Amino acid sequence: MPNREAPLTMDAVYTKPGYLFRRMQQIAVAIFVEECKDIDITPVQYAALVAIQTHPGIDATRLSAVIAFDRSTLGSVIERLETKGQIERKAANDDKRVKLLYLTRAGSKLLRDILPAVDRAQARMLEPLKAGDRKLLMALLAQLVDRNNEASRVPLRAEEALEHLGRG
Repeated sequence: MPNREAPLTMDAVYTKPGYLFRRMQQIAVAIFVEECKDIDITPVQYAALVAIQTHPGIDATRLSAVIAFDRSTLGSVIERLETKGQIERKAANDDKRVKLLYLTRAGSKLLRDILPAVDRAQARMLEPLKAGDRKLLMALLAQLVDRNNEASRVPLRAEEALEHLGRG
């Protein structure tokens, strides 16, 4: 009797963690963009602004490590933020080729103004879950991200990057 394999169904996709993570990322970005529509900012732009505020004078390479975002793509994010007047680039004193990033007053104001929308977005993402499940999901996600960091195309390297800034 021939060996008959079970027919392939969409469950081969829908039930896999990678698919579910990708879908949740799509949903998370959609919710963030919807909550922040009046401010016209993306999640990556928000992360960059927070990192620049937290570490004024950070350069793009270290910013990439701090927010775990591809350096080549981050360049266009920085350009958009600069065009919007939310950050400014200044040449480093010791190497004029290196541009250091600083928030402008408009960027600082935007971060203050956006916090309620960001908080609403984060709450909406977890809203379908019971409080205990939210806490458990966040703990498990943090554990998965931490333990799989090295598998990323852009591993989080915040401590190393900030150590070089002398602010570790």
